[in-house]
Amino acid sequence: MAASSSILRRALLYVPASSPRMLTKSLGLASDNITYDLEDSVTPAAKPEARAALRTHLHSLSERPSSVSELAIRINAVSTPYALDDLAALAPLPRVDAVVLPKVNGASDLTFLTDALRHLAPGRHDPASSEYNPVKIVALIESARAVMDLREICGATPLLSGLIFAAEDFALDLSITRTPSLGEFLYARSAIVTAARAAGLPSAIDLVCTSYKGEEGLARLDDECRGGKAMGFNGKQCIHPSQVETVQRLFAPSEKEVEWAVRCTVADEKAAKAGRGAWTLDGTMIDAPVAGKARAIVDKARRCGMDVDDLRDKWKHQEPE
Repeated sequence: MAASSSILRRALLYVPASSPRMLTKSLGLASDNITYDLEDSVTPAAKPEARAALRTHLHSLSERPSSVSELAIRINAVSTPYALDDLAALAPLPRVDAVVLPKVNGASDLTFLTDALRHLAPGRHDPASSEYNPVKIVALIESARAVMDLREICGATPLLSGLIFAAEDFALDLSITRTPSLGEFLYARSAIVTAARAAGLPSAIDLVCTSYKGEEGLARLDDECRGGKAMGFNGKQCIHPSQVETVQRLFAPSEKEVEWAVRCTVADEKAAKAGRGAWTLDGTMIDAPVAGKARAIVDKARRCGMDVDDLRDKWKHQEPE
């Protein structure tokens, strides 16, 4: 799998490829990931034009915008007549960092995509090539069958870099209704997070918040982000630019979390030198798993642009209790 702790996808923002205005606007947005969509947001009749417009847009970029960490494309499902055309037009482009594949029902869907990418962009997938920079794959889990086959899906390709939960299609597949509590999705969401972690994938990306307008929409988004983070998701799909700031803030470590983590790591370094495997901080026992969690928080804080070095200096005298 394409496991890398440096990959950060707090927000995955969909931008319809059928809208020239939104393609242009996307270059000025600040989001960990922008995913140009050729699937649900584009009608069948508009797909050829949208595909051509997206190719022109991506081909014109000499580099990725500095405010965006990853540019991805969501192609059409491999079961449709559009997928190969999407890949033939876009996979060879150097600005395509990742492919988001919808409606993944089994390992064969990912095998198909991997073979296509290696054929269409051979240099990027040859370790001996100077162009080596594999296109990452992020799989959308949208059905009961996919949830039951997560182990096989996660082991299907070394290019796999994350899983995304598609709540609306999953609800359709199970003939259930989405409710504000999201309780009907508990099993599927837990299974996806667990499978992603077990496979060492960098990303487990939560469902779309369909409410985004007004105070009620912002409150719902806030609740969903906090709930998803508590379950183990490390990112969330966004359908409007106004959602990105909230999502990226809530899926980053909080200032309180980072301060605790820095204090813990500083003290743990001193405890290790003294040969102490377990010690306390603020009256709570700290052992290897807790110290490991603190280091992970510090690492993520750095990748989110937080000033960890300043905090380390502030707490340089922290001692293990």
